[in-house]
Amino acid sequence: MSDNPPIDTRFIDDCVAGCAASHQRLLAIVDAIDEKDQANWFGAPSLLDNWTRAHVLAHLARNADSHIHLFAEAAQGVVGKQYPGGGKTRAQGIADDALLTPRELIARVRTSIYGLEGSWARSNAQAWLGSGTNAIGAVLQVTDLPLFRWREVEVHTSDLGVGYTFNDWDEMYVRYDLPRNTMRYTSRSPMGMSVLPDESLALSERERLAWLMGRTVPAGLTKVDGF
Repeated sequence: MSDNPPIDTRFIDDCVAGCAASHQRLLAIVDAIDEKDQANWFGAPSLLDNWTRAHVLAHLARNADSHIHLFAEAAQGVVGKQYPGGGKTRAQGIADDALLTPRELIARVRTSIYGLEGSWARSNAQAWLGSGTNAIGAVLQVTDLPLFRWREVEVHTSDLGVGYTFNDWDEMYVRYDLPRNTMRYTSRSPMGMSVLPDESLALSERERLAWLMGRTVPAGLTKVDGF
């Protein structure tokens, strides 16, 4: 009998389906840009400090690549590193891809998305039961990767600043990720402060999650370090 815990296939299926829909939303946004406006659109500032929209999209492409790598390593029974070479290599890759032409970057994003979705479809049980490590060495369970990717796509689509905001985040995504980010916040709080501030509990679930991710600072609350 295997010592591995059972895989929650409903959770994985929900995250894969939800993230695939978010992928299509993102592709529809970039595909809708008039070719003569692409240079200005990609070069415009995003809602993230020091990042253009091109940087956000480059990050999403690199993130997809990193997940493909983790699935491939896990399928071989290896605990892979999400970004071989560490944070410096990750940052340089994003900077490099942000310099691609708009047409090249759109193709880059699309290829990375379908490469990742292909990894989800073809990965065997050994891969899904595996693990990896992120850029700071924290352990990532492969079964959590579709949710983590969904987070990247939902949140960074809103970071593009094109009208898709945290109020539009997918309801099921929020339902799955809000408890995780609540736990992250309370685990870092001083002893005796293991609950969220009352002001945050009065917020909608979407706004509370956006606050926990550092994307908004509602009245009465302080900024939280984002992801």
